[in-house]
Amino acid sequence: MPARSETPSAPIVRVFGRAGSPMAYTIRDFLHRSDVPFEWVQLMTDEEARLRAGVEHLYDPRLPVCVFSDGSRIEAPTVRQITEKLGWFLTPSRAEYDVAIYGAGLAGLSAAVYASSDGLRTVLIERSAIGGQAGSSSKIENYLGFPEGISGAELAERAREQACRFGTEILLAREGVRGELLPGKKVGYLADGTRIVSRAGICATGVEYARLGLPKEEDYIGAGLYYGAGASEASLTTNEHTFVVGGGNSAGQAALHFAPFASQVTLVVRGDSLECSLSRYLIDRIHAVANVEVLTRTEVTGLDGISRLQAITITDSNTGHERRVATRWLFVCIGGVPRTEWAPELGVIRDERGYLITGPDLLRDGRPPPNWPLDRDPYYLETNVPGIFAVGDVRHGAVKRCASAVGEGAMAVTFVHRYLAEG
Repeated sequence: MPARSETPSAPIVRVFGRAGSPMAYTIRDFLHRSDVPFEWVQLMTDEEARLRAGVEHLYDPRLPVCVFSDGSRIEAPTVRQITEKLGWFLTPSRAEYDVAIYGAGLAGLSAAVYASSDGLRTVLIERSAIGGQAGSSSKIENYLGFPEGISGAELAERAREQACRFGTEILLAREGVRGELLPGKKVGYLADGTRIVSRAGICATGVEYARLGLPKEEDYIGAGLYYGAGASEASLTTNEHTFVVGGGNSAGQAALHFAPFASQVTLVVRGDSLECSLSRYLIDRIHAVANVEVLTRTEVTGLDGISRLQAITITDSNTGHERRVATRWLFVCIGGVPRTEWAPELGVIRDERGYLITGPDLLRDGRPPPNWPLDRDPYYLETNVPGIFAVGDVRHGAVKRCASAVGEGAMAVTFVHRYLAEG
């Protein structure tokens, strides 16, 4: 990955595509979160598609087209193909690691930094882009040591640089799909069949963005409907009415990020007020920005449009009054669902919502679960399977703060050392 720079860099990739293309959005989002300088070239007509992108028309299946700084091009690329072209797609260099970390959000990156700096043979596996949900945040202003704030992508890139300097091996565009327990070993199988063997494992897979649960929702994903803060899309909302759904810090920060570009930003909040879920500094800023409005006790109840989102229906929860509003931009920041589908096969205990239960929360009347095989109690961040730890948003009872995720990642490595010392 490119070294972080304090000054804007020349584009490494030029992306040619049409507005409302889900594939183009996926590419923009990946490049932005990976801190890769890129230029988005929006094609408006068939003639532009022919002259600028070298394809037949605006809806040519070869779009989007990525042109790289060496002059090479890839038509309709996958994220994996882009990763390979950038030289980031690697195969494991070892037959076995001391610790395998799944998920490269802030918790996973922190664990990688501390594990590899302690001399542990460390591999970090990430299904998409470095940084997780924090990586999509336009600005994190309440993280210790950054009084002016820092973008999630930059914070993640700094952490990646640290981890790599200490020797962490990072496997991008790889997703763990199942696991296996062998005597003294944890085996993770990736979607492409790659087998990762380690003595200990740390799950930092975070959560997948929650959906609205509306008819036709799938039709508009990446074509007007976006999950998360959508930092890569801000400049494209110029002079448009943009909607953000959610009452947490990520939604509030997204609204402020869009405000300098959009003609109006509407923050749609299901609760009675922002005070229950938003940091005070964000509330004050939102109220101070003229083109940001807040609709409380309100929900998005309908989506409409031909080939891409063109309008939404919003409903007042008190009165039931419905209103249809034209918009091409809807960003949903309403929490998520933990990525723990693999857990039952390994016998890892989850709570009723799917979060991994760790440490003291596993105890009942002071006793560990019936299948716990050791004389000691589970360590604080350890699941009911010895040597498998959980950190960050995927863990039951986790505090949803960047600093907490970083702290848990560091703490987990301490317990990994203790576990490995046991034999």
